[in-house]
Amino acid sequence: MIILETERLRVRNWVESDRPLFAEINADPKVMEFFPRRRPRDESDSLMDEVRTRIDATGLGFFALTLKETDEPIGFLGLARTGLEPFLKDGTVEIGWRLAVRFWRQGFVTEAATAMLRHGFETHGLDEIVSFAVKTNTRSTAVMTRIGLRHDPARDFTHPRVPDTTPHLKHHVVYALSRAEWLTR
Repeated sequence: MIILETERLRVRNWVESDRPLFAEINADPKVMEFFPRRRPRDESDSLMDEVRTRIDATGLGFFALTLKETDEPIGFLGLARTGLEPFLKDGTVEIGWRLAVRFWRQGFVTEAATAMLRHGFETHGLDEIVSFAVKTNTRSTAVMTRIGLRHDPARDFTHPRVPDTTPHLKHHVVYALSRAEWLTR
């Protein structure tokens, strides 16, 4: 099932042939620089199965991001409930992404995330969409700014699921965009 399309990209449900790309991004040290650890293939396969089943009844979840022309997977993108109470209130929806390194610096995430924001506000009627990242992850926060999210320092938090063995990855910054702000753009 296709969730949305842009000029160059497609966001769609996962298929079995996406597994090698999913494993690649979960094992790549550059892609996973701001995550506590990389995943070996068996864990990546299990995670892909989990991501596929986590798509909730409202249609929110993380989906495969592909090149529209060839349907080659390049990463993932989606909207999902954060489940980070009390740091982010119950029901908060985040936009998130991950892309294979060879597809970086081509504007793919900005293009797809902009369309996903529209999808979230227009199709799902969301009141707000947030994104968060490790404070030093300037690549992700730059995308957040490009797509119109603004840093909300009052909501920055220490991520409870990041182990104490990686203290440099614990502090997260929160960026947000309300439906009202999106409508005035």
